[in-house]
Amino acid sequence: MTTQRLELTFPEKLIKKPVLYELVREYDVIPNIRRANVDEHFGWIILELSGEDEVLEQALEYLSAMGIEIEHLDSFVE
Repeated sequence: MTTQRLELTFPEKLIKKPVLYELVREYDVIPNIRRANVDEHFGWIILELSGEDEVLEQALEYLSAMGIEIEHLDSFVE
């Protein structure tokens, strides 16, 4: 199992959509939310996402296709 540290930035149209829930159900990944800020128009989440390499790649492609910006984090801010 691999863990990636990510920052996800959500556009306004996805703020009310249960994206992480769908990600867990569809791709069997494990999210560990470390920080988040969500309001009516914008949101971001810093998380660790764990799973098998191939599944993680598919999950990130899914998020990107939805319009979520993904940044891979080398260092982690607590």
